[in-house]
Amino acid sequence: MREILLVSISGPDRPGISAALTEALASHKVSVLDVSQAVIHDQLTLGLVIETGGEQDSAILMRAVLFKAHALGLQARFTPISADSYHQWVSGHGKARYIFTVLARKITAEHLAAMTKLIAEQGLNIDGLQRLSGRVPLEGEGGEKQAKACVEFSVRGEPKSADALRAELLRLAGEHGIDIAFQKDNAFRRNRRLVCFDMDSTLIEHEVIDELAMAAGVGAQVAAITERAMLGELDFTQSFESRVALLKGLDASVLESIAQSLKLTEGAEHLMLTLKALGYKTAILSGGFNYFGEYLQRKLGIDYVFANQLEIEDGKVTGRVTGQVVDGARKAELLKMIAEKEGVNLEQVIAVGDGANDLPMLSIAGLGIAFRAKPLVRANAKQAISTLGLDGILYLLGVRDRDLDLI
Repeated sequence: MREILLVSISGPDRPGISAALTEALASHKVSVLDVSQAVIHDQLTLGLVIETGGEQDSAILMRAVLFKAHALGLQARFTPISADSYHQWVSGHGKARYIFTVLARKITAEHLAAMTKLIAEQGLNIDGLQRLSGRVPLEGEGGEKQAKACVEFSVRGEPKSADALRAELLRLAGEHGIDIAFQKDNAFRRNRRLVCFDMDSTLIEHEVIDELAMAAGVGAQVAAITERAMLGELDFTQSFESRVALLKGLDASVLESIAQSLKLTEGAEHLMLTLKALGYKTAILSGGFNYFGEYLQRKLGIDYVFANQLEIEDGKVTGRVTGQVVDGARKAELLKMIAEKEGVNLEQVIAVGDGANDLPMLSIAGLGIAFRAKPLVRANAKQAISTLGLDGILYLLGVRDRDLDLI
């Protein structure tokens, strides 16, 4: 009668260990039903589920593996698995899978304890846990301001309450000063193709209309309207037209100097270079102005730019824009249009923004991310990043820091 065994190997890692152990198994003609290997700080953990010809074959095999492991300075354990237990385990692989991604400047045991407790309370089982970020600097090796830490949980099962889970994730994120993303682990997650960005306070650290207003001497009036619009307290189109009207008479030469002084958001340049290397298409969908979107397009190699055209006559801003205003609804339309042109399913689209006028496009994208956003936007977006820079988005795609060494 055939027998199923779990073979567990652990000890110091070095080249050739897996080859030696699998060679020992190969000489006994076993079937490998599952295999997993991990190395953390030069310590190896290797697990194999194998099928043997029966108890006699298993005894001979275990003796051979024990001798080989001892010679390599490793420990070996063997656990019999019943057929019923194996079939139950196999059936579990048909369950839904999800990914939790925890992002912070530094991840602590308290963060992991809170996450694992929540996962258990929701009836989910952790299949895998890995660090996506690079080596964590020790104390005194540089400030933590630009540090990045990310841990990814792969879990199996259905949450008891998706709404309660998301509410608890928001609470934990706020309480611990971290970000937590929760996504279904499917083929779309691993095959995103298009990323659409808001511009002001997303790709750049400024609200350009506020910069223009300061140059025109109406900074306080425009900033007050901008803040209320971003909070969702005012209709975007009406507030936008009111702000632009205040710019009437501004000398158009000011636009170039403002463009030159724009500061990119932390991680923006790194993210764009990486997305381009990975073959993604990128777009700016902005309620700001084309002049600045096109400046960023040249600087960052962005594929599409859609924003508002500021009207200029005789070298002066008229206080009007030409064409259709790019508001929240228009952003969603443009996202769909670009996706269709590129032959991309909406599930393969990422949208990133910070304001209430970004919510329509965040809601229809497969991955909608509220970046350093207002509370209203964070509460209504599928995902949120507030602790890291824009390149934290790469972790939500499952990209590890060490992967980037190859780019």
